[in-house]
Amino acid sequence: MSRTTYTPSLPGLSAADDGLDTIINWGAGADSSAYLAKMLTAPDAHGIDLDRTAVLYMTTGSEWPETRLLADEFMLPLLRENGVRFVQLARNGHLQADGFTVLDDSRQPEQLIARGPWTLWNDQESVGTVPQVAGTRKCSLWAKGDVGDWWLKQVFGGRPFRQIMGFNADEEGRRLGDQVTSKMPGRTGEFPLIDWGWNRQRCEAYLLERFGVHWPKSYCTFCCFSASMGSLPAHMERMRSHPDIAGEVLRLEYTAMSLNPNAKLYGRKTLLEMFDPTQPRDRACLEAFERELDMPWALYRVRRLFLLSEDGRRRPVKRSTERIDLGRPHQLARRLISISERHGVDVEHDPVYGRARAWVRPRAKDWPMAEELFATAPARVIDKQDKNFEQHWDALVSGSAAQLPLV
Repeated sequence: MSRTTYTPSLPGLSAADDGLDTIINWGAGADSSAYLAKMLTAPDAHGIDLDRTAVLYMTTGSEWPETRLLADEFMLPLLRENGVRFVQLARNGHLQADGFTVLDDSRQPEQLIARGPWTLWNDQESVGTVPQVAGTRKCSLWAKGDVGDWWLKQVFGGRPFRQIMGFNADEEGRRLGDQVTSKMPGRTGEFPLIDWGWNRQRCEAYLLERFGVHWPKSYCTFCCFSASMGSLPAHMERMRSHPDIAGEVLRLEYTAMSLNPNAKLYGRKTLLEMFDPTQPRDRACLEAFERELDMPWALYRVRRLFLLSEDGRRRPVKRSTERIDLGRPHQLARRLISISERHGVDVEHDPVYGRARAWVRPRAKDWPMAEELFATAPARVIDKQDKNFEQHWDALVSGSAAQLPLV
């Protein structure tokens, strides 16, 4: 099993010598797995020359265990039997400059690698946030799309190739989006499942007939779109089947909401409110959450700027997060409550799970504006400040921000 690190801006990979001209994107879910399994019954009939083909997998680091197990039990043996080149990639860090790692590149792959050097979870947890429901799926583009494109650019360098995508027949919009947004030189996208008329149900039925198992959808355990990916009850059943995973995701959301009350995992709903503590299986998830919170906590100072551009449009929100102190949750909460009360600052306290939050400068209604708060949360969030934050902060608040003296 080989691991090689590359920087996207530097040369280092080449397919010119081995004649590679076809890439199959595999996400380990039902759709792309059905395509792979069906295609491998007769590659030539499906227009695939396996000697000139590679299957590409980008690991996010938070795939559900049953998806990985199914991949290892059924799909990887198929790849080995047919000598299919299988390439597994992952990011090295938050920035493009950090590069990516080829976790494995083999025609005899042993396993689906669970995580790489830097995962989407690492990225979200380190800055105290969750994926955003609104807008495009930036989390997927960051963890999968960017990494795959970096590899493809280094491998092909503008040479013609075709990339087979596992969009099912219910996802015609994704084909149109791919055709509009893909600008990679030499690339031609192909969408066989759409051409076959295979929707999700057809893909699942084929895998059930072929392997005798139900193949669930592939998505991250903390995916913000999971509640809308067909069935919220099915998603919650998955959570209840893996209480330790549920506990981790609850901690991620709770931490994010400590620093920003609007950071609910599902937009208007939190994962926490979906569990009923009177139900035994739900209670097991909540107990796992409580175990996750049994760790060092930190007191954070969080500031945000909501600025306008010169033409009056809203700019992306700027944030500064600074760790002030470390300790146990209730110890830090008592300190923040005591100091806030002495200075007449309102404080919110969650006596069940420990969070305390004091708003020194509450958010106003109209842009431009600034907000400042102090909050306690699990100590997984790093100090981070957007570029030129202090300059913009001073210009907006005119040096009159009410700094809570934490002494």
